[in-house]
Formats: sequence, C-alpha cells, structure tokens
Amino acid sequence: MPSSTLEGTRMVKQERARRTREKVLDAAAEEFAVQGYSRATLNAVAARTGMTKGALYGHFASKRLLAGALLSQSHEVWEEMLLARDTPGVTARTALESLVLDLAHRLKADIRLRAALRLATDCPSLSRAVPDVFEDVRRNLVDLVRRAQREGGMPPHPPELVAQLLLAAMHGALHVSFGPAGCGRTDTWDAVWRLLLDALSGDAGELSGGREAEGGVHTG
Repeated sequence: MPSSTLEGTRMVKQERARRTREKVLDAAAEEFAVQGYSRATLNAVAARTGMTKGALYGHFASKRLLAGALLSQSHEVWEEMLLARDTPGVTARTALESLVLDLAHRLKADIRLRAALRLATDCPSLSRAVPDVFEDVRRNLVDLVRRAQREGGMPPHPPELVAQLLLAAMHGALHVSFGPAGCGRTDTWDAVWRLLLDALSGDAGELSGGREAEGGVHTG
C-alpha cells in the first residue's frame, strides 16, 4: 500500500478517535454536572454516547481520568478567558466586570465548564492531581478586586468575600432565569450582573448604560 494511502488512513483514524473523545467528554460533562462525581458512573456516560463500556475504556480507563480531563480542559479555558480580559491598559474594575459577565454566560452555555466547577468542589482530591479550576477562578477574582480597590474603582470590602459572593451568585444564577416566562434574555442577564457589580463598587443610581431590567425573576 502506498505511503500516502497509509498516511491518509492514519489521519482518518485519528480524526475519528478525536471526535469520539469529544463526544465522551460532552457526555461525561452532562453526567457530572447533574450527578456530581460520586453518583456519576461510566455506565451512564457510555449510555449517553451509545458506546459500550469497553469502547469507552479505550478512551478513558477510569472515572477519575475522565473527570481529570474535564478539569484540565476547563482550566485552559479559564486561562484563555483571563488573558483575553485582563490586558495591559485595562482597569481592574473593567477587567473584573467583563470577566464576570463572560464567565456567567459561559457557565450557562458550556456544560464542560459547569461540570468542571462542580467536580472541583465535589471532589477536592481530584484538584490535587490536576489544576484546580475553581480555586484559580476564586484566586483571580480576589486579585482583580484587590487591584480595583488600589485603583480606586471599588470600596474596601474584603476581597475574599466579594469573590465568594460573585461565585455564589453565578452558581445560583444557573438555576434562575431572568425575563418574562423564563426566556433568559441576554440584555436583562447582563443588566442583573452589572447591577450586582455596581452595588459592590459603591456606584449609586442607574444600571450601567442606563438600562433597566425588564420582566421578573423566575426560579427554575
């Protein structure tokens, strides 16, 4: 068989394996996000993908390795978000606001990131073997709050408490939809977060940009 044919076959197999691995990670994220680490099983992950458990083992030999892969990948996503928002010339208050908004939206849309944050809190022992994405998020938020305070952009609330409040609000927001009939309008969603950040920053009066939140808050 010509070498070019062998190379083409190898690349096709690699791409197929990559797609299968991505499908497994998505299925595992859905399982971990709902069940947590202790209640999630490889059988359930395999059922979500339509694969046999044996085929799943070909990609991840244990639940711990599967969870570790999600944590490592989400840590990289967070690092990219931080680098994109916290840039030279941008005030810490501005970086904090844009980062919090970005993270809040991502947690709504990205099941892998959502699962990783739950894994980091459910199973701290995992975070000793792979990067702790939850602790990194908390530490970076604390650092941004401290810098914003030094720049005069925020009052001297304890930075650790501010970061904890923001994380708690993000967690709660995953179970709440803003807007009429729970439609989750993006403009209302942003306005709610800016209202919280303005309150923490001691800004009185209107929401950022003069926008008002429309509709109610519906628990889900």
